[in-house]
Amino acid sequence: MANITSLTARDLMTTDVETVSPDDDVSEVLGRLARADFNGFPVVDDGGGVVGIVTQHDLVELFQTKDRTLWIPVGFPPFLETLTYAVDVSWDDLDLGIDLLRNTSKPIRKVMTADVVTVAPDASLDEILDLLADEERDINRLPVVDGGELVGIVARQDVIRAVRDQRRAGDAE
Repeated sequence: MANITSLTARDLMTTDVETVSPDDDVSEVLGRLARADFNGFPVVDDGGGVVGIVTQHDLVELFQTKDRTLWIPVGFPPFLETLTYAVDVSWDDLDLGIDLLRNTSKPIRKVMTADVVTVAPDASLDEILDLLADEERDINRLPVVDGGELVGIVARQDVIRAVRDQRRAGDAE
């Protein structure tokens, strides 16, 4: 294995990348994600260009309610001068069912992150580490793009595995 500091995205990337289309339904992608051993897909157009990324976080947010408070008037009709009580119904089964029905047929383009951070195959390990360690973006995987086309993906675990392997190789010497 090459010296750890000389590793590039090409050395670290997985080339067999599972992708989704911007037109795929949320339900289809959720099903694929449930069977996958990773937590996101690059979204690619017909030409193989990366147009977005969709993660578990993006999909779970569809079903997490934000401000769903039901205000119930208490008193006698016509409810003039009565108190109202707020009841949080955000995780009620019915509420979740409505969210599922409303969102499962949405195309992924409606929920994906369109501002995707990508790297070139010759991106250095330092460049990759800087992107993966960026606290503001919280990136877990970097699509590797060459000539506008997706050629691989580097996940945090790929970098960690490379460092581990390098350390083991050093210990064996």
